Amino acid sequence: MNAESKKRIFSNRKFFALAIIIAIFIIITASISLGLLNPYWNQIIQFACIITISALGLNLIYGYTGQFSLGHAAFYGIGAYCSALITKTFHGLGALSFIIGLVTAIILVAVIAFLIGLPILRLKSDYLGIATLGFGIIVKVLFDNADAVIPALGGSRGMLGIPKFTIFPLTYLIFVISIIVIRNFVFSDIGRSCISIREDDIAADCVGVNTTKYKTIGFVFGSIFAGIAGVLYAHLYSFLHPSNFDFLKSIDVLLIVVLGGLGSISGTIIAAIVWTFLLEGLRVVLPPQILDWRLVIYPLVLIIIMLIKPMGIGSGMEFGFIKPEERKSSKQNVKQL
Repeated sequence: MNAESKKRIFSNRKFFALAIIIAIFIIITASISLGLLNPYWNQIIQFACIITISALGLNLIYGYTGQFSLGHAAFYGIGAYCSALITKTFHGLGALSFIIGLVTAIILVAVIAFLIGLPILRLKSDYLGIATLGFGIIVKVLFDNADAVIPALGGSRGMLGIPKFTIFPLTYLIFVISIIVIRNFVFSDIGRSCISIREDDIAADCVGVNTTKYKTIGFVFGSIFAGIAGVLYAHLYSFLHPSNFDFLKSIDVLLIVVLGGLGSISGTIIAAIVWTFLLEGLRVVLPPQILDWRLVIYPLVLIIIMLIKPMGIGSGMEFGFIKPEERKSSKQNVKQL
């Protein structure tokens, strides 16, 4: 098979992926319109997309750049509270207030991630994890007492009356865009520099990679996706509580990334969606008397999967349209040689 044929096949794969994306959108939208999907499952589908966006961000930080972060939920919460406050303040602007809130949340998360990342990203492994955990706890305490400074944030009582802007077409659009942006980032020169740091930061430094710079870029970029997910979450449920952004929420996302396979976009997508529907499916299937047992059942499922596939579901695997074209060309050149 010549190069032109392989290039055509790869283009066909991208066309096939686009067709699948459009088909999923049409099927779910039609099901919602016809009442086949009730509002509860509509909300769960959107939540699966939101948690996937957040997990892809952490996968960028931990899976591709090798930075062990336990403060991801803090950025998730900052994005949510920032957007909620702006849309409540400028509710008269309608959908424009959501756009302003989204952009402001992205900028705020990026600035905070940059300021936090500069000092703590010099740490490694467990020490970095503890530092990010400390940041997450600080942010949670700030959310708990935020009403003392800004009463509209609600503090430990929670924030009510957030405008509901998150609908399925918007969530799905941002979900698809996030996958494309992260895919292009990972296979760009910056992404390859981040991967080299994950593999061996000393060796990367020796060959001229500015490790501090690329660690910070990876951390800021990954945190931004947590902020975007937080914005969608705030306007999906119309209510925020500090407990939604505590340490355990960071662990949930970390579990998804590890289960999906570090450094695998496809695995993260699969794990995030399966994790969401497993939890909600158990809520429907289990009788009310043993409903709390679902919090035991799903960790058991995780343990079993990790025993069967310790490197994660997506280890060494990516969907065809996610793989870089040059990798295929390289393989071809090797065969030709």
